[in-house]
Amino acid sequence: MITIYLKQYNKIIRNADTKLFDELGYDDILWIDMLSPTIKEQKAVENFMEIGLQTKQQVEEIESTSKYSETETAIISNSNFFVPTGESFLVEPVSFILSNEGVLVSVRNAEFRTFRETEKRLQMNYRGYSTGYHVFISLLEVRIDFDADLVELVAKQVGALAKDINSEDSIDKEILHRISALQESTMSLRENIFDRQRVLSGILRSERFPNDIYPRLQLMIKDVNSLINHADFSFQRLDYIQDAALGLINIEQNDVVKIFSVAAVVFMPATLIASIYGMNFKVMPELDWQLHVGEHFTLPLGYLFAIGLMILCSGITVWYFKYKKWL
Repeated sequence: MITIYLKQYNKIIRNADTKLFDELGYDDILWIDMLSPTIKEQKAVENFMEIGLQTKQQVEEIESTSKYSETETAIISNSNFFVPTGESFLVEPVSFILSNEGVLVSVRNAEFRTFRETEKRLQMNYRGYSTGYHVFISLLEVRIDFDADLVELVAKQVGALAKDINSEDSIDKEILHRISALQESTMSLRENIFDRQRVLSGILRSERFPNDIYPRLQLMIKDVNSLINHADFSFQRLDYIQDAALGLINIEQNDVVKIFSVAAVVFMPATLIASIYGMNFKVMPELDWQLHVGEHFTLPLGYLFAIGLMILCSGITVWYFKYKKWL
């Protein structure tokens, strides 16, 4: 789909027919927005603008030159846009081309709030968008505002996670998965903001943009640097939360090991006594210890002596552990 924004009265032509380019000139067009364009539509725009559009592979490259570059006929910029999907983000690249005549061409494969918000601003104050350069800067401004919302969203999720961990005595796998997912989201968001910073740095070095744009760029650079600091703080806080979670897990594991260790030590004397009396020696006096009660009942004293000795040794062991405050 092609949407054409005309300079006169800020008229918008949606689902524009490619034959319309035969009737228009550079002075008539402010912005050409292409959403999931067909090959025919791409060819029509390339012929009209006399430039080549970026391929998908070129748009997704991470080199600095692929993010912002200038040729004799145009300025080419590729930037990643985030689409929130629950607790994660989906990255969608967008390609921008600015001709020397001040016509902006954007190519994308997904719908973004940034473009809808920019369109609203364009309709409310079309006199403030005299060239495609101004539209491009407005798109970046709106995108930075949405990036700030995403950074704030991640910070809130990190805060909620920290409260959950502080209110629980045990840590399960779900908590660790949440930490890992937030770390991945924060890293992706930070990379996305760095991507915006590289584009703005390229624009600041350029001499093709109108002079009234550069003061806005200075403010945008400050906003981006602030967002990077906030993202770094969230990532550091996640590292602290992860360390705290792993510490709680280690404490839980130590408690379990401690219980088994104490149980093993408590039953060790009893096991030793049982092993001694379980030996098949011919001479073992305790086997003959008996107490006759009445004429028909005999009490085995050796058996009771062994049981009592086991209980006594185990009790002494438990008392010693409590005395040493190991229990």
